[in-house]
Parts: sequence; C-alpha cells; structure tokens
Amino acid sequence: MREFLAALFHPDIPVLRHAVLVGMLSSVAFGIVGTFVVTRRITFIAAAIAHCVLGGIGAALYLRSQAGLTWLEPIYGAFPAALLAALIIGIVSLRAKEREDTAIGAVWAAGMAIGLLLLAKTPGYNKDTMSFLFGDILLISRRDVWLVAGLDLVVVGIAIFFYNKFLAVCFDEEFARTRGIAVERYYLLLLCLIAVTVVLLVYLVGIVLVIALLTLPAAVAGQFSSRMARIMALAVFLCMLFSTAGIALSYPYDLPSGPTIIMVGAATYLVVLAVNRLRQRFFRSRANRPEVSGRIAG
Repeated sequence: MREFLAALFHPDIPVLRHAVLVGMLSSVAFGIVGTFVVTRRITFIAAAIAHCVLGGIGAALYLRSQAGLTWLEPIYGAFPAALLAALIIGIVSLRAKEREDTAIGAVWAAGMAIGLLLLAKTPGYNKDTMSFLFGDILLISRRDVWLVAGLDLVVVGIAIFFYNKFLAVCFDEEFARTRGIAVERYYLLLLCLIAVTVVLLVYLVGIVLVIALLTLPAAVAGQFSSRMARIMALAVFLCMLFSTAGIALSYPYDLPSGPTIIMVGAATYLVVLAVNRLRQRFFRSRANRPEVSGRIAG
C-alpha cells in the first residue's frame, strides 16, 4: 500500500492518477446503470452489447492503420458499435421473443468475430488483443479522462431525467403501459444507456469482464436495501471502492488491473452473501427455540 500511495502522488507518474480518477468518475455511471441491469434482469443482453464493442474497436484500429486516420481512437469505434448492437438486440428482443436468446447469441458472436478479424489484419495491434479483452487502465491518458468524464455526465443526466420511466419499465411493463408510458421506446433508451456505460467499462476491465463490474456492485448493494435509490447510491460507492482497491493491489504486484478489480468485487459479493445467509440462519434458529417461540406467542 505504501508503494501504491507513493506512486499515486509522485509528480512523474500521472498515469496512475488518471487510472484512479477514471475509476472514480465512471463508477457513478456503473452503479446507476448496473442497478437497472440487475433489476430488469437483462445481464445477458448487456453482455452481448459488451462483446460487440470489439467489432467497433477493431474497425477503428484497422482504419487508423490502413487509411491513415491517426485521430481515430478505439473509443470512437466502440461507441457507435455499442449503440448499434443495443438497438439491434433491443428490437429483436421486443419483436421476436420466441427467438430472443438465439438472436442475441448470434449478434454477440458476430461482433466478436468481426473485431478479431480486423485486429488480426491490423499491423501491430494483433498482439494487443488481450488489453482490449481484459482492459489496461494504466494506459489511460489525460484526454481519455476528459472523454470518460463527458460520457459519464451524459449517462448520469439521462438516468436522472428518465428515472421514473426506467423504474416503471424495469418493475412492471404492463402497469407502465396502462399509464401511457411508451415502454418499447424507453426500453431501447435504457439499452443505449447501457451501451454507453459499457464503453466506459472497457477502459477499466476490458470487454470480457464488463458484466462482472456492471452487476457485482448492484448485487452487493441489493443485499443491504430494497429501495432503488439507496441501491444505486451504495452501488456507486462500492464500484469506486472496487476499482480503487483493485488498482492499489495490482500496482505493487504487477498484476493486470482489470481482473484484480473483478476479484475484489467478487470476493466482497461472496463474503456479504455468506454473512447474510449465516445471519438469516441464526435468527431463524433462534426464533424456533421453545422459549423464544413462547415469548412471541405470548
């Protein structure tokens, strides 16, 4: 920990500060949108959107190399690819429910395949495929920090403005329809919101581990509260904690930051789940004792 703190405040190591700052900023979006994903139970759809991002990243890097578009950063390809995947998957899930899982799986596989093919044909980037799949937050620059901050503001602004609509869509679609809410429209907007959040997540943990960080903080927060707003607030805090702790642990031991962040979150989730189960068992067994049962009956 001392080594991490010394490097964090060292004037010649700005990369580590950028990594922590991006983790803190984007955690706001992760906690809010992740709560919607867990509540709506659309983790599989979010995973498909995440894997389609690789197609956009591959296209951006290929065009940058072959067409000389030096300004074309990977995130500029990831963003439209995520939005396109969200719209395709959303329309399919709304219009063809009997084939929903097959269609989503096909889009998932196609997005990954396109990205891998383009990366294989891009000189110098084939060897860096692992960084896109599992993330490398220590490669973040100052410009990336501002870009992530801007996307974060967009996600949070939309989530707050349409909070009640998203809440209705997540909990009771039929009731929302009776109140005149355009469920399909807001469902597609929610998927687009997830798509933008996924692009932010790629910076932290990569494509493969996106769903873990999108769902783990909300899943842990759900163990402590049943109110949506409280779950979101706690999920934001937990995501900040997981990302910072993961970076702090990975730095001195030269470990990949993405998987380390996920391991911190997974370990926390398992511990909280185990403690809650033990607590429930303890109170259940105590309530079943004759003297306690007699007091309750009296």
